[in-house]
Amino acid sequence: MANHFTKASFTFVVTPAEADILRLIDDAIEVLDDPSLEADRRAARFSALGPAFAACFPAADADPFSGFLEIFSDPDYPRLGFTLQVDPTDSGDTVGVWIYGEQVDIEAAAALIQATARSALPFGFEYALDCDRMRPGEFGGGFVVIREDDIEFGGSGRGLEKALARRPGEAEHGLVIATRDAEEGLLFWNSEAGFGSLETATVFSEAEASNTDLPIANDQPEWLALPEPLA
Repeated sequence: MANHFTKASFTFVVTPAEADILRLIDDAIEVLDDPSLEADRRAARFSALGPAFAACFPAADADPFSGFLEIFSDPDYPRLGFTLQVDPTDSGDTVGVWIYGEQVDIEAAAALIQATARSALPFGFEYALDCDRMRPGEFGGGFVVIREDDIEFGGSGRGLEKALARRPGEAEHGLVIATRDAEEGLLFWNSEAGFGSLETATVFSEAEASNTDLPIANDQPEWLALPEPLA
């Protein structure tokens, strides 16, 4: 038998108003922990959390807590899996927040930050996958990038797979096919739609490029290496 952990520890800053909402999270979970509450008392407890809390977690159905429950991976067992520590509010414009734990619900942490800490976005954090026994394949990690309208998850396993798939000396960030148009300037090849903008271009590995014929265009297309992504 082995114990597995999803560990994370990171900080960010929010506005005093956002900090006030984050301080209510434990109170909201406490209400959810009481299944004996009748619907009217449950609604009253939700109302007591205030309009700012309700605005962050708009109800999806008759249950006023339904919007809040959506942040959890298992709405029937609403647990964050981490400690949420909010600094005292002083006279400054920001308040520090610390999230840490050994069984962090990564999805819940990301959804909570997206819903309550809009001033901190875009924001990202890393996490570690750990095991108390030296079992092969039980260690790793990943990252989360949180934007106002999107949450992106990435893992170290996927990065390892990509690195292993590259040939020695092969460009890490891929290649695109470019051509120059007299009126539109540089255009980039999309395997389904033809030439267009760089953001829609098909990205090839060097191995794929070596087996791909250049398309026909008025200006002879050529291969271009993509730059390293922004840090």
